[in-house]
Amino acid sequence: MEYREKPPRSIPVTEKTTLLPFLQANLPGKSRNTVKNILARGQAEVDGRRLTRHDHPLSPGQTVVLLPEGAARAALPFPLLYEDARLLAVDKPAGLLSMANEKERERTAYRAVTAYVRSRAPGRRVFIVHRLDRDTSGVLLFAKDEDMKRALQDNWAGLVRRRGYLALTEGRPPQAADTVRTLLRENAAHKVYSVPKGGREAVTRYRTLSANERFALLEVDLETGRKNQIRAHLSELGCPVAGDRTYGAAQDPLGRLCLHAHALVLRDPFTRQERSFLAPAPKEFARLAR
Repeated sequence: MEYREKPPRSIPVTEKTTLLPFLQANLPGKSRNTVKNILARGQAEVDGRRLTRHDHPLSPGQTVVLLPEGAARAALPFPLLYEDARLLAVDKPAGLLSMANEKERERTAYRAVTAYVRSRAPGRRVFIVHRLDRDTSGVLLFAKDEDMKRALQDNWAGLVRRRGYLALTEGRPPQAADTVRTLLRENAAHKVYSVPKGGREAVTRYRTLSANERFALLEVDLETGRKNQIRAHLSELGCPVAGDRTYGAAQDPLGRLCLHAHALVLRDPFTRQERSFLAPAPKEFARLAR
């Protein structure tokens, strides 16, 4: 059977090399010219990107995916940040649900990623392992098999090394950098706020990257992952996230909640390697806080 008749094939990289010799070693019986043609046709992917360069460097922990000749792929409506045989990360835009709710079933990040994956591997499932609020943009991670999903969800707190956000705020916090530690409770209207006792501990670290008379750009790291933790804490500091009417913002400069998940760092539960997923900062955030 010819290669082009086969389904996609994932090959893990176990040592440093480059793409052409790697494919030659893993496609026994194929001539050098045949392997070159596979590359020229765009049938080789590394970390979700189709590559044609023969000398593209490969490192242990990466995965090379060989696609059938002429394989069609659904386009993602947002940037793909990372993809290998078991994980996929995207830069979710603000205004898009992570997954379906009772009001919206179709227009979700989960649906778009599922269509993207199934266009290459019919019947393949994807699994969402964490969520971002509809109005928050940034890194959203999916598992491509159930074992990975379960491993991540069962020990999410232990595996995640960093959850970093960028927040454009109205005004600036009282200190340029600080750690906020409170107990949070949710009321009947689903708004989260700090209480002296009876809530769940929430710890937020922040530092000011830039500021002017109207706005500040903060880098925020979560030590805990409570619902609306950043929004509640920044509001209580007197500098609500811009566009966040629920938590006291008076201005909506970008027509969105100005909160962006720009960094997710975790340890792979199977390889134990540390993986970093980064989503570029929205340019408008920095512009408004100059």
